[in-house]
Amino acid sequence: MPLSEHEQRLFEQIEQSLAEDPKFASAVRATDPRFHARRRLLVAAGVIVVGLAFLVYGAVSKLPLLGVAGFVVMLGAAAFAMQSHRRAQSPDLHVVGGTTSRRTRSRGRRLSLVDRLEERWRQRPEGHR
Repeated sequence: MPLSEHEQRLFEQIEQSLAEDPKFASAVRATDPRFHARRRLLVAAGVIVVGLAFLVYGAVSKLPLLGVAGFVVMLGAAAFAMQSHRRAQSPDLHVVGGTTSRRTRSRGRRLSLVDRLEERWRQRPEGHR
């Protein structure tokens, strides 16, 4: 149902007043889960670079424990980045009115491989039986 002209003008005025308020903008940005997910990805990328530096320095200086520690740091940061990326892609972080993934159940959990195969089996064309 479309808004009347009066409602549209009121909506635009509210939108302008909110856009001009820096305190409100920072409060909204601070509570946006996507903002936090992006920040975690950037932190993980930085930690991966530090781990790579430890790995290279350990290899050059012939300190294998430092190289192994660098590799473990890189591995942990990569796992953290993947987890943050998955959280950023989850349907509950998308804008209002966004669509949910076909691979999620109503509770938000991912379907297992067997469940996905069973779903695909049920949705196959009738002529291929």
